[in-house]
Amino acid sequence: MHKATEQLSVYLAGQGLKSTRQRDRILDVFVSAGRHLSAEELYLLIRKTDRRIGYATVYRTLKLLAGAGLAHERRFEDGITRFEYDAAEGHHDHLICTRCGRIIEFENEQIEDLQLRVAKKNRFQVQTHKLELYGLCEGCQSKKGKTEL
Repeated sequence: MHKATEQLSVYLAGQGLKSTRQRDRILDVFVSAGRHLSAEELYLLIRKTDRRIGYATVYRTLKLLAGAGLAHERRFEDGITRFEYDAAEGHHDHLICTRCGRIIEFENEQIEDLQLRVAKKNRFQVQTHKLELYGLCEGCQSKKGKTEL
């Protein structure tokens, strides 16, 4: 049993719920996807190997994963709620392509330090934050150049 499965089992037991094969399968696919997923995207990935798991089960399980601290809900500019696996690897920010929807995670200590200095200067205690930069990814930039010739 890997750490995420164990964490989910402990959370479910605390909620009076049981671990199931379907929940474990959803967790495995979610973790191994390695990217931000909407409930629908995760459902489509799972349907490739298990047609018995329905959309409602995927959605409810994502909510349970969020409750267990294994996933974070993210809503970007497009309004679609996506879930991100929380591997507890520290804070990161996002670059979001406005054309294809690609999401690139990045970490930058200088940005983190600057945010803390700004908060300190203003006697502000930061509890949480998010930085999202919107624009065109490299692939969409090259496509744009080709279509405008």
